[in-house]
Amino acid sequence: MPEEKLEALEQLVAARLPGVERERLRDALILRVTPDILIATMTLLRDDPALDFTQLIDLCGVHYPEREKPLEVVYQLLSVHKNHRIRVKMALDEQTPAPSVIGLWWCADWSERETYEMFGILFSGHPDLRRLLTEYDFEGHPLRKDFPLSGLTEVQYDPAQKRVVRQPVRMVNPNREPYQVNPS
Repeated sequence: MPEEKLEALEQLVAARLPGVERERLRDALILRVTPDILIATMTLLRDDPALDFTQLIDLCGVHYPEREKPLEVVYQLLSVHKNHRIRVKMALDEQTPAPSVIGLWWCADWSERETYEMFGILFSGHPDLRRLLTEYDFEGHPLRKDFPLSGLTEVQYDPAQKRVVRQPVRMVNPNREPYQVNPS
């Protein structure tokens, strides 16, 4: 995005959302929100004719294990008519659910389910928060940085039992911490 267009967008967002923390990169504007103001912020970004962010392009999770709030949800929004983009980030701890934005953008359904499955981020108000890519009895969240590279279990055929069995993986990697599955 050109520098002058980015500057104009930042001034407009600052006027409309004075309490929201902003971060300006060379080619992007990032808003940092909390769960209690997410829906109001997203609604304003979508419905304000001057902003007009009518498309949710992407929603994903990020895991920063060294942070106090190790999980982050990142939303990429696009205004087709204004031809500008904005990124909204929300940091969470492992117990705090993110409000679902399905009521604003129906396309968030798949992305929220995938983020829940891969990172363990819960979305309050989501109508169908279940796994998409792994088995229902899968333990853990595979895109978290503390998940073991080899996984927790392996599946193989047992000729004695004449069926497929699941066994724990017993590979040791000295460069990784042992993974602990949360009992929740």
